[in-house]
Amino acid sequence: MAQKRPKADAVIVGLGWAGSLMANELTQAGLNVVAIERGNWRDTSTDFPTTIDTDELRYARRRELLQPLSVETMTFRNRPDQEALPLRDLNTYQFGWGVGGAGTHWNGMTWRFLPTDFVTYTNTVEKYGKARFVDGLQVQDWGVTYDELEPFYDKFERIAGTSGKAGNVQGQKIDGGNVFEGPRNRDYPLPPLARTQAALLFDKAARDLGYHPFPVPAGNTSGAYTNTLGVKMAPCTYCGYCEFFGCGNWSKSSPQACVVPALMARKNFSVIPNAEVLRVNLTPDKKMATGVTFIDNDGQQWEQPADIVVLSAYQFDNVRLMLLSGIGKPYDRDAGQGVVGRNYAYQTISGASIWLKDQNLNPFIGAGALAQAIDDFNGDNFDHSNYDFIGGGVALIHSTNGRPIGMSSGVPKGTPTWGSAWKQAYRKAYQNFNSIYVMGNSYPHRDVFLDLDPTYRDRHGQPLLRVTFDWNENDKRSAKFMADKSEEIARAMNAETIERSEPTAQPYTPMTNLSSHTTGGACMGADPATSAVNKYLQSWDVPNTFVCGASAFANNGGYNPTGTVAALTLHAAQAIRDHYLKAPGALVQV
Repeated sequence: MAQKRPKADAVIVGLGWAGSLMANELTQAGLNVVAIERGNWRDTSTDFPTTIDTDELRYARRRELLQPLSVETMTFRNRPDQEALPLRDLNTYQFGWGVGGAGTHWNGMTWRFLPTDFVTYTNTVEKYGKARFVDGLQVQDWGVTYDELEPFYDKFERIAGTSGKAGNVQGQKIDGGNVFEGPRNRDYPLPPLARTQAALLFDKAARDLGYHPFPVPAGNTSGAYTNTLGVKMAPCTYCGYCEFFGCGNWSKSSPQACVVPALMARKNFSVIPNAEVLRVNLTPDKKMATGVTFIDNDGQQWEQPADIVVLSAYQFDNVRLMLLSGIGKPYDRDAGQGVVGRNYAYQTISGASIWLKDQNLNPFIGAGALAQAIDDFNGDNFDHSNYDFIGGGVALIHSTNGRPIGMSSGVPKGTPTWGSAWKQAYRKAYQNFNSIYVMGNSYPHRDVFLDLDPTYRDRHGQPLLRVTFDWNENDKRSAKFMADKSEEIARAMNAETIERSEPTAQPYTPMTNLSSHTTGGACMGADPATSAVNKYLQSWDVPNTFVCGASAFANNGGYNPTGTVAALTLHAAQAIRDHYLKAPGALVQV
């Protein structure tokens, strides 16, 4: 029998970006908040001091900061008629592990989704007609608009200390920024990071082609900064140890650096690390949550009663907890009904590897989000009238790191895999290799979904999450288009060798690390028949449960999801503070 803890006003499951931002807002409103984190306590000064050995093998290859597969994995298959098998080796799904979640080890690209990303269905039908959707696509609007979220994007950028250059301030387009972005009220809090040689070459080539390059908005501070919670951050040193690493220099936007220090100073906040939530507890009629049941590091079960439950774990975990707890109707692919597990999406990756001639790119000078990009072919930024797909992607060249193990694969095809010939090729490629990387839109399909595996269980006896995913026809067409554009830019950069990247030409495998950006499964919307949560991330079925994270995305944009996760969370938090606390119940009436 589970032991019972004192009741809290709110319990938050997962203390990454979404969980920490929600905890900040609710504690500021005076609520007593308990956060439960499956991984360890992490603190910048003790876990990531500047004296720590930035060991590539330990962190980037063996992924010490990520959740171990022995703790939990998922099963995977490409098609509904296949048997799914557990993933037992490091793969593209990068679960956070500890306070800060995946925000501890991320690179820091801090995008705002495009205005059309939130109304993809309406925009497509009005401009191109329903026939533009390939067979099986389940495209829908989000139920919230960019204009509604803009203040919350801005709020997050000031908490995170984002570095960048605006391209659209109050409708005025600004050269050098992203002129395709939605209008923002003001510029970023910090100027963009210093550009590298690779960025300069990409910028010139893109401009020569008539495109509109700009620096990628970065969660890497370009200067000294004090955020809106009073946390001081230091300028990035361009060390190149961002992805898979914690930042000890207080230069990378991370929850345990930007938000948790303020939370820990409040008496109405507490966190329980090394504790795994097993389920959300519901009333007998299944209409309200009473709290959560979790198991601690000693194997003891506890009940944490609460008036409000916030699921803010990794996207997959949010969906799995809903399914395990009986919140919402599970998606049934054959019947075409149900919402939990529906509208899962990945990211449509393409691009080109390039080797330049007589260049010294100095890749060891890097930062997680140090990149130059074009958005000319993302979303609906270009006319799709003569194309047979929707969406596209952002194309960029990045200078994230020059770590020797990872860079060793950056040699042209046909290079011997060992010996003096390989060493000679690697010596040359180290200074002149990079890639044009495209993060593409991903739209949900009826044959792509998440559910509970009927066979495989975790160490607590609960079903694992089953992922069913493969590229759909829209993915293949848009990726081919973006790979063509990548080759065009590569030629304009006078690349000596170009190798096209079009992963969608083969069945998808999670064992190739294309992108960690997975979304959906508990998507938001205006219709309970096709969405699991409303515009405020509130469960349609259990109104005192809020589900924050990329699980709410109705489709994936051509960007990293973090900025939009944060904006949606802050939008939901304000609705809880301003409306739900005054009159608990459904925030959206149908």
